[in-house]
Amino acid sequence: MNGSGPGGRGKDPWSMLAFGPVPSRRFGRSLGVNNIPPKRCSYSCIYCQLGPTRSMRIRRRPYLPVQELVRAVGARVAACESRGEAIEYITLVPDGEPTLDSWLGAEIRTLKTLGIPVAVITNGSLLWRSEVRAELAEADVVSVKVDTTDARTWRRINRPGEQLRLPAILEGLETFAGAFPGQTWTETMLVEGENDDAEGMERLAAFLEGVAPARAYLAVPTRPPAVPGVRPPSGRAVMDAYEALRRRLSGVELLTSPEDGTFAHTDDPRRDLLAILAVHPMPEPTARSYLEGAEADPAILDELLAAGHIERVGYRGKAFVVGRRDGVPRR
Repeated sequence: MNGSGPGGRGKDPWSMLAFGPVPSRRFGRSLGVNNIPPKRCSYSCIYCQLGPTRSMRIRRRPYLPVQELVRAVGARVAACESRGEAIEYITLVPDGEPTLDSWLGAEIRTLKTLGIPVAVITNGSLLWRSEVRAELAEADVVSVKVDTTDARTWRRINRPGEQLRLPAILEGLETFAGAFPGQTWTETMLVEGENDDAEGMERLAAFLEGVAPARAYLAVPTRPPAVPGVRPPSGRAVMDAYEALRRRLSGVELLTSPEDGTFAHTDDPRRDLLAILAVHPMPEPTARSYLEGAEADPAILDELLAAGHIERVGYRGKAFVVGRRDGVPRR
């Protein structure tokens, strides 16, 4: 798994298979897993914190051999345990859509042998496929994006692959949730002027009532989005959406502020930071504090910026550092 360069596997940009644990608003101390190469996704959401999708896909295929992925995760778990770092979930949350990986079911089954609950965060776009539902059923928790039930709004916000159809996706989610022995969670990202209207939220609430998620999260953009101008709705609109869901569902929670907590590190803080930033943009002061906490030179951040391995992006008056959104580090 080792290689040259800051990414760890030579010139391969898909180099950090396991990262964290990071503080997650949903999963606590979450050890992230990358089972998909960068930005291969079935959506190109306007609010995506990782930038536009570079490789739109809806066909599934195998990527990394299962044992190689599990070896990387197991090594990370062992390193965390040796330092007393708690891990509450192993979470498949790649820089892309995890269900595009046709080895997903085997990966989940094997990861569960590590003795830690396994969660999957998915956009739900392939839930119309029975084999995807069967593979996700191996997990302990599946969190599914549901931003709207209106097809036109869905195409504007999520910008899906042309062959996808929202009614089939929503039906697939209902089928999955009705049979899944674990916990189904949903997450809705509210975007000002797109899906924050009262009528649309009432339709969404009625649909989610049929899904009956154990938790229904309402989120707003807190990091630099893929499309400039994307903003969170007003506080009043967010509360109206919250109340619309609360009238039909239990377990409704707001995700309107960034995560609190510390990011784990090993004896290679440069690699750790790159792995986190590949899927989890940080405010620049947080990234510098991370390096200081790892007893590393904070100048590492400036070196990575100068080399083009990461970039600085502004959002709502704050400076964030993120993995290269075009996927091509400068040489």
